[in-house]
Amino acid sequence: MRALGVILAGGNASKMGGLTERRAVAAMPIAGSYRAIDFALSNMTNSHIQKVAVLTQYNARSLNEHLNSSKWWDFGRKQGGLYIFTPTMTADNKYWYRGTADAIGQNLDFLKRSHEPYVILASGDAVYKMDYNEMLEYHIEKKADITVACMAMPVGTDVSRFGTIKMNDEMRIEEFEEKPLIASSNTVSLGIYVIRRRLLIELIEKCAEEDRHDFVTDILIRYRGLKKIYGYKIKDYWSNISTVESYYKTNMDFLKEDVRRYFFKEFPDIYSKVSDLPPVKYNSGAAVRNSLVGSGSIINGRVENSVLFKKTFVGENCVIKNSIILNDVYLGDNAYIENCIVESRGTIRANTRYVGEGEVKVVFEDNERYVL
Repeated sequence: MRALGVILAGGNASKMGGLTERRAVAAMPIAGSYRAIDFALSNMTNSHIQKVAVLTQYNARSLNEHLNSSKWWDFGRKQGGLYIFTPTMTADNKYWYRGTADAIGQNLDFLKRSHEPYVILASGDAVYKMDYNEMLEYHIEKKADITVACMAMPVGTDVSRFGTIKMNDEMRIEEFEEKPLIASSNTVSLGIYVIRRRLLIELIEKCAEEDRHDFVTDILIRYRGLKKIYGYKIKDYWSNISTVESYYKTNMDFLKEDVRRYFFKEFPDIYSKVSDLPPVKYNSGAAVRNSLVGSGSIINGRVENSVLFKKTFVGENCVIKNSIILNDVYLGDNAYIENCIVESRGTIRANTRYVGEGEVKVVFEDNERYVL
């Protein structure tokens, strides 16, 4: 294969609040049965990239458990495979990852021991489908040093949490602003890059010599006038989940028929670790409309326009509207949940009411499950 993959999955999204106190952003549940990192991993295997490294750091336990077998994404090969790298203290290095460039730098031996001429860099916190080979062909055709996947966001979108770019008629990037307070462009970087492996090694080593640690600031922005950096526009669905609002919206998008068809029925498929759970059980009195319900769940109440993840128990006369219920949540009888995200393994007591008014409410309940 002409490229190897590197997925940056060690970050902590502070705007997700308590949702990332227990897990990395890349481990956030998506669409009833997936994790955020499944989309980047599936894109890698669907693009026939056989060798993929995942760089983890923050709250990595659940993410590492999810990645404990490469077979789910078909990386169990004699050549290639799935590699998980966490920060390691050594005699020469006593730091955790200090940025994306430093994360790559601390695992530079992986790149040096590889033989593929190109590297696909991607983040683990976005939901999308993409054939990286098409972007690689574009990169080669342009004779680019670095190619950046980008997308024109709808007018009025808040792009202050993204990197924004401006390109000339030939798609060469002339301006790159990281998280601008006032954006001069609505075209954003998607955190997906193509770069020649030897050039990446050279740039990362230069960053280490100068004590610089961030791939965007210290490579893309710093070298934009010296290196040929091009944009590669995509028009299909793409969503980043680094805030509570964007995470809620992304899951709710899966209730739209066109989005479900795109991800669930159109080739190529999205893969994930499979749990051996029974199908959903709908008891007498259950009423479910326009919702996704994960396997192993038991429904006794009413569910509308919601996403319920695996092993959710919905009690009698319970009402759930416009909400996301994460894995293994127990909702007692007569509970009312609207416009909320309920954290995993929570217990919502009977007759409890939670309503997000004006914005999404994140609910954390750690009550003992069977205490009155």
